[in-house]
Amino acid sequence: MKNSFDEKILNEANDWKNAKQKVVLATVIQTWGSSPRAVGSRMIVNENGDFSGSVSGGCVETAVVRECVNLIKEKKLFKKIEFKVSNESAWEIGLACGGEIAIFLEEIK
Repeated sequence: MKNSFDEKILNEANDWKNAKQKVVLATVIQTWGSSPRAVGSRMIVNENGDFSGSVSGGCVETAVVRECVNLIKEKKLFKKIEFKVSNESAWEIGLACGGEIAIFLEEIK
């Protein structure tokens, strides 16, 4: 089954790559409790912090964009990040809903 949303963001990632920008693909790989996006949800982020797609419905996306840009700056290829309601910053990043989410970040080469 073809997912037009994934196709749209992957086409945009391809456009960014053709423009010589570095791009990170963020994919939800695990959720627990209340989570606005399902496992498999995707978002792309370029080196300028521009993004397309969604991994959280907005509640943690600012932090995900920051992590993606840092991944590029640190010249790392991949990283797993987690946001949990038990984190000290849960209210600050928007996980007051009681859920947890794990996101895999990988630079598109």
